Amino acid sequence: ADIRAFDEAVATPQEFIPAAIVERMLKGERPVRIYREYRGLTQEALAKKAGISKPFLSQIENGARAPSLATARKLAKALSVDVDDLV
Repeated sequence: ADIRAFDEAVATPQEFIPAAIVERMLKGERPVRIYREYRGLTQEALAKKAGISKPFLSQIENGARAPSLATARKLAKALSVDVDDLV
C-alpha cells in the first residue's frame, strides 16, 4: 500500500510554492494577488485571461468584493491553481 501511494504521488506532478509566497499568505495577503504576482501577470492580463473586468479584479484583490464561485473558478483556471488555493 505504501509503495502504491508513493507511486501515485510521484505520478502526479505538483508545484512547490516558494516559502516567501507562503509567508505572504500566512500574513493575510489576498491569494489572488499573490498568485497573480507569482505568475508574473498584470491585473489587466489576469482579468482578460479570466474573462472579468480589471476593476472587478482589483476589488477582489483589495478585499472590497468577494468573487462568486464561478468567478473564483475562472481565476483559479487562469492562475493554474485549485479554487481552494484562492480562499
